[in-house]
Amino acid sequence: MKIEIALMELLIRVFATVGKSMILSLQCRRLNYSLGLLYCVILVSCVPQKHSFTIAAAANTHYVMRELIDRYEEQGGVKAHLVVGSSGQLTAQIIQGAPYDLFFSADMRYPQVLSSNELTEGELTTYAKGYLVLWSMVVDSISEIKSLAGPLIEQIAIANPQTAPYGRAAQQALQYFNLLPDLEHKLVFGESISQTNQFILSEAADVGFTAKSVILSKGIQGKGYWMEVPTESYAAIEQAFVVLKTGHQPQASIDFVKFLRSDLGTSILRKYGYDTYTNDADRPIDNL
Repeated sequence: MKIEIALMELLIRVFATVGKSMILSLQCRRLNYSLGLLYCVILVSCVPQKHSFTIAAAANTHYVMRELIDRYEEQGGVKAHLVVGSSGQLTAQIIQGAPYDLFFSADMRYPQVLSSNELTEGELTTYAKGYLVLWSMVVDSISEIKSLAGPLIEQIAIANPQTAPYGRAAQQALQYFNLLPDLEHKLVFGESISQTNQFILSEAADVGFTAKSVILSKGIQGKGYWMEVPTESYAAIEQAFVVLKTGHQPQASIDFVKFLRSDLGTSILRKYGYDTYTNDADRPIDNL
């Protein structure tokens, strides 16, 4: 684990050293996703910090986090601003000093990188376990992952395995079924699950790997065809959050975490297909 964290830190630092301007420049080439992220970053710097706090969240949580924030604010919580990206990109931004209060990662390794850099308050906490699915707007049925090798599938979208944990899980699944060597020429990489979803929805890719939470979200549910990827084919996607020292609203962060761990918060997570965890130990409550 220490070796993995050291390698991850090296990757993040290489990414981070290109500077904030280079990060934004690269992101702006991805029109839909990047402009939204740039807008959020600008918004964070402009909103009075005493009246709001900022949550940085992995792209797989985009829809569930939006609902969690809405319900939290309905109960009188401090206004929360949401910044969405791949876990690796957000980690690089935090290392660069982005003023985020909370970071919800798609895995445990990126929070561990931040903790090892002394950028977190307290320990990381596992809040959910996610699941990988195959999703298509083109193929009228998906029965098994090995069908990806067929001639009807020309483009397969996955998130970048270097910065997106769900992309890493997709790569592991292809390796498990001995498909990766034969399918490498078909792979189209999104910089995050958000861009991967764009490839699938626009039919730029015939099929793609995404998070189960995406296909269960409002506005997406019922579109296309999907199947769960066998869980034995990839490492468990245990997702953790950390409170950040770069933030300015520690009490708001604590209050939001309490809401997330409440019965209402965990029920929302389950609605989006996540397994949830108890307050006392990192064990699934149930499998829905």
